[in-house]
Amino acid sequence: MIPSLSHVASARDACGVFTICPTPFTEDGHVDLEAIDRLVALQAAIGVAGLAVLGFLGEAHKLSNAEREAVIHRYLAAAGSLPVWVGVRALGTAGVVEQAMQAQDVGAAAVFAAPLDGASDALQFDHYAAIARAVRIPVVIHDFPASFETEIRPEVVARLALEGGVDLIKMEEPPVGQKISRIRALSGDRVRIFGGLGGVYFFEELQRGAVGTMTGFAFPEVLVAIHRCHAAGDVAGAAALFDRYLPLIRYEFQPRIGLALRKHVYLRRGVLGSDHLRAPGMTLDPITRQELEATVARVGLRLDVSGPQTIDLGGPRG
Repeated sequence: MIPSLSHVASARDACGVFTICPTPFTEDGHVDLEAIDRLVALQAAIGVAGLAVLGFLGEAHKLSNAEREAVIHRYLAAAGSLPVWVGVRALGTAGVVEQAMQAQDVGAAAVFAAPLDGASDALQFDHYAAIARAVRIPVVIHDFPASFETEIRPEVVARLALEGGVDLIKMEEPPVGQKISRIRALSGDRVRIFGGLGGVYFFEELQRGAVGTMTGFAFPEVLVAIHRCHAAGDVAGAAALFDRYLPLIRYEFQPRIGLALRKHVYLRRGVLGSDHLRAPGMTLDPITRQELEATVARVGLRLDVSGPQTIDLGGPRG
């Protein structure tokens, strides 16, 4: 399937909240394709701008090639007109190009690509430029040094936008504000910047010029509400919403256990049939589960509401 020109154009103009989706498993560890349908239906009802699959939250490194293909196909089939961006990562450029071309051929609207491990600035530029030359869909830089242990400097990001055909980034290197400002200054605002990091800095990212966020927070309606307020010029309203729900955003984005927390929320919301993680992965102990559920309640959200919750300063309504 060749992506439509409108799909490609919409990806290049993308903004808003792209949910990084988990890969659901059954309790015995098999991929649960039916749960993907429910997860996509919830995201569409919430009004996210798009979906991102097979990132870290998608446990892509724990899937076989056949499972990876099945997951991509199911998300695309369930998403309909909702754009799906696919994560690609390999040890070398050739492997990433192959994955990117496969994602394009089945209908992905964009790919978000990890950097090469420990490569120089020149090699990183060549890596991303080669991916962009190989596909017709946009390529998104996935800048996440905490996991990739590789820094992509603002100068490389700007050069890719100006010379390499890559002008989108999922930027997850704190301090996020300074790096966003530096990228924009060097590129003449040619780079469309999405935040991440669980949404912990979402308000500050928007204030600095980010166009949205790509993250896996399991109450994405909160992030959608913040973005809509900010996009409408209601900066105070966006800040108030962010401040209200930050305790949960912060708690859910704990290193090493964040995926388990998010899967448990989706289980309780009636989307997943199991919160199973494939090894290696940290699971929830009873006290952590109680802390999570207490934090959800403390910010006024509910785990027993299966559909979207309306978010405002007066409180959510199921």
